[in-house]
Amino acid sequence: MNINHLIDAVVNGVGQDHALLNEFVLGVASGEVSVEDATAWLKAVHKHGCSVEDTVQLTKTMINSGSHLSWGEGAPVVDKHSTGGVGDKMSLMLAPALAACGLRVPMLAGRGLGHTGGTIDKLESIPGFNCKLNPEAMKNAVEHIGCCIAVQNDAIAPADGVLYAIRDVTDTVDSVPLITASIVSKKAAEGLQALVLDVKCGNAAFMKTQEQAEELARSMVKTAQGLGIKTIAQITSMEQPIGSHVGNALEIIESIKVMQGKGSVDTRNLVVLQGGALLSMTEDGLSSEDAERRIARVLDSGDALEKFRLMCIQQGVSPDVAALLVKDPQSVLPKAAHQTTVLSRQQGHIANIDSMGAALLAKQHGAGRYALDDVVVPEIGFVFHVSKGTSIDENQPLLTFHHNRELTDEEHSTLQNLIETVKVSVASVERLMAIVD
Repeated sequence: MNINHLIDAVVNGVGQDHALLNEFVLGVASGEVSVEDATAWLKAVHKHGCSVEDTVQLTKTMINSGSHLSWGEGAPVVDKHSTGGVGDKMSLMLAPALAACGLRVPMLAGRGLGHTGGTIDKLESIPGFNCKLNPEAMKNAVEHIGCCIAVQNDAIAPADGVLYAIRDVTDTVDSVPLITASIVSKKAAEGLQALVLDVKCGNAAFMKTQEQAEELARSMVKTAQGLGIKTIAQITSMEQPIGSHVGNALEIIESIKVMQGKGSVDTRNLVVLQGGALLSMTEDGLSSEDAERRIARVLDSGDALEKFRLMCIQQGVSPDVAALLVKDPQSVLPKAAHQTTVLSRQQGHIANIDSMGAALLAKQHGAGRYALDDVVVPEIGFVFHVSKGTSIDENQPLLTFHHNRELTDEEHSTLQNLIETVKVSVASVERLMAIVD
């Protein structure tokens, strides 16, 4: 095939030949298209962008390069995607909460690379939890209990895996059309009817400014809608850590607390916001307020927690371990050898928590990856005893760092400086910044 026709169209800002684009993407997946040709096209798209129509076609072809789930009559099939953040654990609660509300949730998730932990890393801190489900096993799990959370695999959108690997080594990762096709192809392959996108924005997010976040959100929303999926995006602030726990096993603990009707209000509110949006998108006449109340009820009643327990068993956890996990997660999950707590030096108010600084320190101790084949240490992380806006007394605990090796003097200093306190009162975090639909 002549790749130059596609590249010329991209450079000149005209529509690409969709039959040729289809042939190109499938050729990339099969290895028939050379890495050099694929790189040339990727660099052109990275520099010049491409139209929504071309992005939709690119996404369709990625979906068709592998397996995709199809569903018979029954409850709506839904999912969410987040661009990731420090303490972003919503999927752990959202999938079972939505299942408890009667929806079907075949959730594909990823492992973390960079400063954020992945949903799969968190679940794999549970003894016996198996995230490696093929499409048939995903369907079986959803039909039995209403939800599953599985790791992205080569059966789903394999063309994306090949293209992403090339993007990773050719400096073409940060392209809105390419990010869009990569994310939406995997979600659309789940056979969804509705999708909520959580696009994080701030100093600890991939998108630093609201303008960047909204550009990506618009692209993903239009592409998913072009595939026939009801979709909205919520732009949410990632200036402060989400909730109280950051770290793979620690985030399981916080999630279970929220599903026990307790835990962080910040975390709970985001689950209610995202879950309520999906419910109201799939039921005519259901207001967002009533939908959010329904999500809140299943969190408070224990119905979501019961779905989580059943999901654990369905995905390989022994019934005894699953029962103990939802009752007393600390007794099941791995524990760090050391805990270091920082106390406040003065009375005042919490002005800021350095999300990125905390995430990078935890990563240095093994909570995250520097390369895809790094092994994550699940017990490493933070428990924050305060949040932005909290009023504090002198010598009050601010945070506890869970670690296995001794801290250096420099790391002790870093810990002391993660939280900024001031004398004047400070407003608490407002997570929702905008909605794109």
